[in-house]
Amino acid sequence: MSEIAVTPVAWVHNLRRTTEDDNWGGLVSEIILDPSLPGESLDGLETFSHAEILFHFHLVEEDEIVFGARRPRDNPAWPKPGIFAQRARLRPNRLGLTTVRILRREGRSLFVAGLDAVDGTPVLDIKPVMAEFLPREPVRQPDWSHEVMADYWNSSKSDVDSDE
Repeated sequence: MSEIAVTPVAWVHNLRRTTEDDNWGGLVSEIILDPSLPGESLDGLETFSHAEILFHFHLVEEDEIVFGARRPRDNPAWPKPGIFAQRARLRPNRLGLTTVRILRREGRSLFVAGLDAVDGTPVLDIKPVMAEFLPREPVRQPDWSHEVMADYWNSSKSDVDSDE
């Protein structure tokens, strides 16, 4: 595989210090623009309700990366799909993508809800969500994936921030 170099455009700040599989629902995050970029690069983003945040799973070690198939959460009751058929953080390029709700913008900071990234996570890109880019047909997924996600967006009292 050839390499592509990317530079973070922003950094995540929130109360979550460790990666966990569930309870991301009450977390409010501040995404702070990297000093190398002008603040005006966020201009107008606050007029959208949602944004897509592309980030790097920086806490995943090289030896943890999965290139083939694995059981989600090592649960023997679930099938063993390939890494590209699941959203696990142990993926080859360690990229995460989440659609977040925009709460507000303050200068070089964007406050969002629903970002499943820990404090210090490098943000690689920020894109507004536009209806025209959403699926134009019903979304289909296997039953096991609903089971995996059952508690993912539950709130954790330790993550609830007063910024919401």
